[in-house]
Amino acid sequence: MRTRWLVLGFGALFCGALAGSLLTPQPAGAVNRDMIELQQQVAQLLQGQQDLRSAVDSNSASIKTLVEQSLDSVSKMNEQMSSLQKGVQEMQANTGARIDSMTQQTQGISDNVQDIQARVGKLSQQLSDVQNTLQSIDAKVSGGAPPPGPAASGFSNGGGAPPSAPGADSSAPAEPGSSLSPTAADTLYQNALRDYTSGKYDLSQQEFSDYIQNFPANDLASNSQFYLGEIAYSQNDFKGAIAAYNIVLENYPKSFKLAASLLKRGLAELELGMKASGIRDLREILRRFPGSDEARRAQAKLREVGATAAPRAPAR
Repeated sequence: MRTRWLVLGFGALFCGALAGSLLTPQPAGAVNRDMIELQQQVAQLLQGQQDLRSAVDSNSASIKTLVEQSLDSVSKMNEQMSSLQKGVQEMQANTGARIDSMTQQTQGISDNVQDIQARVGKLSQQLSDVQNTLQSIDAKVSGGAPPPGPAASGFSNGGGAPPSAPGADSSAPAEPGSSLSPTAADTLYQNALRDYTSGKYDLSQQEFSDYIQNFPANDLASNSQFYLGEIAYSQNDFKGAIAAYNIVLENYPKSFKLAASLLKRGLAELELGMKASGIRDLREILRRFPGSDEARRAQAKLREVGATAAPRAPAR
C-alpha cells in the first residue's frame, strides 16, 4: 500500500513538472528581440513610404513648374503670332493702298505725257503748214508774180485789222462748244486729274464732266470720259463704268485710252458675271493691241478665268 502511494506521488509530481514546463512563458530576452526586429521593419516601411512620398512630391513640383513654363511659352508665342499677323495685315493694307495710289499717279503722269505729245503733234502740224505757206510764197516770188500792193495786202482800211475770211464769223469762240480759253481748259483738266488721284471722286467726276461739256473737241475729252468710267469702277458701279467706257470706244476712235477702255470694260463685265462678253473683250485687246501693257494684263486675266487667248476651233 505504501509503495502504491509513493508511485502515485511521483507520477503526480512528474505531471506537475511537465505541465509547469509547458505553461511557463518564454524568456524575456527572446520576446524583446522579436519586438525589436518587428519595430525595425515597421520603421523601415515608414521610412520607405516617406521617401516615396517625398520623391512623388518633388516630381509633382517639377512637372508643375514645367507645365507652367510651357504655358507661359505658348502664351508668349500666341502673342508674338498675333502681333506678327497684325503687322502682316497692316503691311498688306499699306502696300495695297500704295499700289493703288501709284497706279493712279502713273495714270496721271501718262495722261500728262499724252497731252504733251498731242500738243507737240499740233505744233508740228502748224509748223508744217507755215513751211508749206512759205514755200508757196517763194514759188510765186520766183515765178515773177508782182508783190502785193497796199490794196492786196489785206489792209483795205488803211492799216486796220485784216478782213475776215469769206464766210467767217468774227464773233465765234476760239473752240467749238466752249467760251473758255485753252488755259482754262488745261487748268480744269489738271484739277480734275489731281482730285482723282487724291481720291476726291465726287469733285473730280464733276470736273471731268465739265471738261467734256465745255471742250468736247479737245484731245483730252476722251481721257476725261475714260476717267468717269474709272471713278464708277472704283466705286463698284460696274454698269456705270461699262457705259462710260462704251462712250470712249464709240465716240473717240483715235483716243489714247482705247486699249485701257476695252480692258476695263472686259474686267467690269467679268465682275458682273458676263463671262462670255468679258472674255471676248480681253481677246480683242490681244488682237488689236499686241505687246501693250493692256494686252499683258488681259492675257493674265484670261489665264486666271481659265480661258485661252483665242477661241477654240469647233470640233470636226
